[in-house]
Amino acid sequence: MPGERGADRILAIDIGKTNLKLSLIAADGEVLAEARQANVSVDAAPYLHFDVDGIWQWLLTRIAALPERERIGSIITTTHGACIAVIDEAGLVLPVMDYEYPGIGEIDAEYAALRDDYAVTLSPLLPGGMNVAKQLVYFERRFPAEFVRATAVLTYAQYWSWRLSGVAALEVTSLGCHSDLWDPNANDFAPLVQRRGWRPLMPPLRAASVTLGPLRPELAQRTGLSPQCRVLCGIHDNNASMVKHLYGAAEAPVVNVISSGTWVIVAGIGAPLAVLDAARDMQANVDAWGRPFACARFMGGREFARLTPGGATDCAWADVEAVIAAGTLALPTFAEMGGPYRQRAGEIRGPRPHSPHAEYALATLYTALISDDCLSRLQQRGDIIIEGPFTANRHYAALLAALRPQQAVWVSEDRSGTTGGAYLLAAQPAAYRLKRQRIAACALQGLVGYRDAWRGALARPGE
Repeated sequence: MPGERGADRILAIDIGKTNLKLSLIAADGEVLAEARQANVSVDAAPYLHFDVDGIWQWLLTRIAALPERERIGSIITTTHGACIAVIDEAGLVLPVMDYEYPGIGEIDAEYAALRDDYAVTLSPLLPGGMNVAKQLVYFERRFPAEFVRATAVLTYAQYWSWRLSGVAALEVTSLGCHSDLWDPNANDFAPLVQRRGWRPLMPPLRAASVTLGPLRPELAQRTGLSPQCRVLCGIHDNNASMVKHLYGAAEAPVVNVISSGTWVIVAGIGAPLAVLDAARDMQANVDAWGRPFACARFMGGREFARLTPGGATDCAWADVEAVIAAGTLALPTFAEMGGPYRQRAGEIRGPRPHSPHAEYALATLYTALISDDCLSRLQQRGDIIIEGPFTANRHYAALLAALRPQQAVWVSEDRSGTTGGAYLLAAQPAAYRLKRQRIAACALQGLVGYRDAWRGALARPGE
C-alpha cells in the first residue's frame, strides 16, 4: 500500500511504442491528471533507437508540473515489450534499440541456429529485434567493446524503475513476452541464457508490485516528489491490461481479453497452451503472478492507421453496410512485423473506399475479422473483454459480437487497461469490481457471408 496518510496518490508512467503517458491516480482509482506525448525513435548511428534521454526529460518536466505532487506515494512504470537496456554503473552502454531496426536482420540465420526451440520458450522466431535475445546477440557481435562493459541487462519497464530508484531488477511479464529469454513451463530463464553466458548479467527477479526502493534523492529534489515516494518494479503494458481480469482471483478465469494499441494482443486466459502455433505468431505470455497464458496477436493499431489515410475517426453503420454490399475486402497484412498472416502482403480487393468514412468502415471490418480469426485459433469459449483504444470504436465490439454469437462481448469502461492494471498493482485494494458494458451484436445483412468470402480469399492448402 502507499505510504503514510497524505501520500496516497499513484503516479503511473506508460511508455508505449507510439505514445508516452503520465497519469496521476487517486487512492480510489480516479485519474486526476494526465500528460501525453508522441514517442519517437532516432534514425541515426549506431542503429534505430529510442530517445530515452528525451523521454526522461519529458517525464521529469511533467512530473514537476503535477498538482499536489508531494502527495504521490508510489510510482509504477509500464512499457511496451521487445525492448532491452544494457547498462553499467553509469548508465546505458549502448542505445536502447527500436525493435523495428531492419539492420539487425544481418544476423537472422545465425540467431535462428542459436535460439532454443519453440517448444521450450513458446516464443516464435520473429522479424527485426522482436526477440530481445536477438538484440543481445547483435550487441555481442557488432559492439563487443561496449557489451563487455555491461554489468546488467534490464527489461524496459525495469530500466525506468532503475533510473528512478537506483535498484536493478527483472520482472517476469517482460521476460515472458516473446523475448526468447524465458522458459514459461519451467518458470525460469531459457537455456540460451546459460549457453551465452548472460546469467551473471541478469539482476534478481522481482514481482511487478514489489517496491524496489525510494525515489533517488536528487530526483525528489528536482521534481518536488516526496523523498519517501516508493518506486515499484513495473510491468509489461499488455500484461498490465490483464491485471484487472485476474486481480483477487484464486484461479485464473476462463476469459478472452483483447488488449488493443499499436499491437492487439488476444489473450485466451485459461486456454490450453497446446493451441499455440508459432507459424501463426501465437505465443505464451506470462501474467503478473508468473502464470503462462496463450496469446494470438496482430499489429492492429498500426494496420488501422494505414487503412485510414484520410484520417476519419468514425463512420456510420451505413458506411459499414456499403463496404459489405460492395464486397470490398481488406486482406492481411498491412504491417511488417506480425499476425497470423505475417508472411502475406496486405491488399484491398474490390472497389476501393471512396471516402475517409468508407476507409474507417473497411478498417473496422478488417480488425474485427482478424480478431475473430485470432479468437478461433485460441479455441476457447468464455466471455470476450475489449481493452484499450479499440473501445472507442463503436462498431468494432458490435461486429465482434455478431461474428461470435455464442460468446458475450464486453467493453471495459476503463479505456486504458495499462493504467488500471498499474493502479491495482500499486494500490492493492482489498476489493475490486471490473467495470464493463456488454455490447449487443449489430444486425448487418450479409456480414457472415462477407466473413466467409474473406476467409475464402485467404485459404491455402493445409490452413
